[in-house]
Amino acid sequence: RVAVVGAGVSGLAATKCCLDEGLEPTCFEQSQDIGGLWRYTEHIEAGRPSLYPSVISNTSKEMSAFSDFPFPEHFPVFLPNALLLDYLRRYAERFSLREHIKFGSTVVSIRKHPDFATTGQWNVVTEADGKQTSHIFDAVMVCSGSFSEPSLPLHCFPGIERFQGQYFHSRQYKRPDVFQGKHVLVVGMGNSGVDIAVEASCVAAKVTISTTRGAWLLSRVFEHGYPWDMILNTRLMSLIKTNLPGPLSWWLINHKVNQRFNHENYGLQPEKSWLVREPLLNDDLPSYILTGRITIKPGVKEFRENSVLFHNCPEEEPLDIIVFCTGYTVSFPFLEESVIRVENKHASLYKYVFPTHLQKPTLAVLGLIKPFGAIMPVVEMQARWVSRVFKGLCQLPSQSVMEKEVNEKKKNQVQWFGLTFDEILKTEWLVYLDTLASFIGAKPSVLGLLCTDPWLALTIFFGPCSPYQYRLGGPGRWEGARQAILTQWDRVLKPTRTRVPTGSSSSFPSLLTVVGFLLLLAAVIFGF
Repeated sequence: RVAVVGAGVSGLAATKCCLDEGLEPTCFEQSQDIGGLWRYTEHIEAGRPSLYPSVISNTSKEMSAFSDFPFPEHFPVFLPNALLLDYLRRYAERFSLREHIKFGSTVVSIRKHPDFATTGQWNVVTEADGKQTSHIFDAVMVCSGSFSEPSLPLHCFPGIERFQGQYFHSRQYKRPDVFQGKHVLVVGMGNSGVDIAVEASCVAAKVTISTTRGAWLLSRVFEHGYPWDMILNTRLMSLIKTNLPGPLSWWLINHKVNQRFNHENYGLQPEKSWLVREPLLNDDLPSYILTGRITIKPGVKEFRENSVLFHNCPEEEPLDIIVFCTGYTVSFPFLEESVIRVENKHASLYKYVFPTHLQKPTLAVLGLIKPFGAIMPVVEMQARWVSRVFKGLCQLPSQSVMEKEVNEKKKNQVQWFGLTFDEILKTEWLVYLDTLASFIGAKPSVLGLLCTDPWLALTIFFGPCSPYQYRLGGPGRWEGARQAILTQWDRVLKPTRTRVPTGSSSSFPSLLTVVGFLLLLAAVIFGF
């Protein structure tokens, strides 16, 4: 019996993977519906993520799908939050997940059972309608997410106590009306911060983004109009990125992202580019900077009553509203601190999933990772691995081996507004997926396929690493995986190629074109 905490993306994947392995999941969801982060509510609910209505996915539908459940072909390539929620509901219906979810049930505490050392069991206390109930479970999957507890480090901003205007965390943002005619400052340059700045600039008198580190900026619309992640997240590109020497890798990234526009000329060039987290995804920011609707400034030096002073900028600027886009803290209020060690607001977990010190590997955390790619295939792969560890089909390394790896990763962290983030280049999306897939025997063999199905092998290596690749073989094999891979570009073009001039031909990138381009790119890189 497995307790699953939360019915968002991670919780749904966990419940489904438990069922696939013949386990008995019970999913506890404190709200009255599934969806987690992707279920928009007008009012902010305690303990739940808060979404603004204009949010659109940053990863394309083909790269974001669960590995045995493609998005409908008529869905747009990048999804508004309502359609992504619709997909999650279809997923829950297709695999009969709702009957395993207890809605309106809040997990109050999870404690080791007295005989944990021999059984690995957990006492789970839940509350529904004011009544608490105690359960005993053989294992636990924590799928509560990391976007519920905002971090608002006001102590990092001198003079904030004197500021007479309004300020709030981005979690509270819903619509831009509040910025009408105001001077607005957005502190922090994550995806939410840039989204809010772009929306605010349509109604505000002036919008400024303050960033200490800068950021690389990508557009959803990438080379030749194709989705960014279907071009960048390929096995060939991953091979190049992970095998190049550091300086050469840095040169390649710098060259690639500056092809669209020179980041230095727009005030966006990262200070320490090799330590930056994942690039931002926004389609509007460069043109909004060009047209003066948004200005980029360095870090805040001091707030005053009705103004702000930036580092290396002698003149103070008028200010009415501050939006702090300073991230979230990792928190597990229902767990004892000894179960998951959180140091510097960072959970120490083997492969971002398992606590390293438990006598029995019967508790796992899903979704606490920030890869440069879609999160849904990642949490699904985590759930597939975890469910097989719980079942005894996969073994974890010794405690010393796991702790050594966790400690190595701690050396590759950067500090930002008091939060700790992993250096994203050390958590390469495809490498991480392949690593977990190899644990369960689901990693595709390109060389093996080259002998039996060469067209599929070439598509897998040179084309997008779509999640269906991890259903070609091994446990959980899906008969439709091959067809899903070979038709992925059809589903990309279906919602966009709605007008076809007479005599035109198919315009999705043929494999030969992609192969030729990537081989040429590889030759240029290694020749350099």
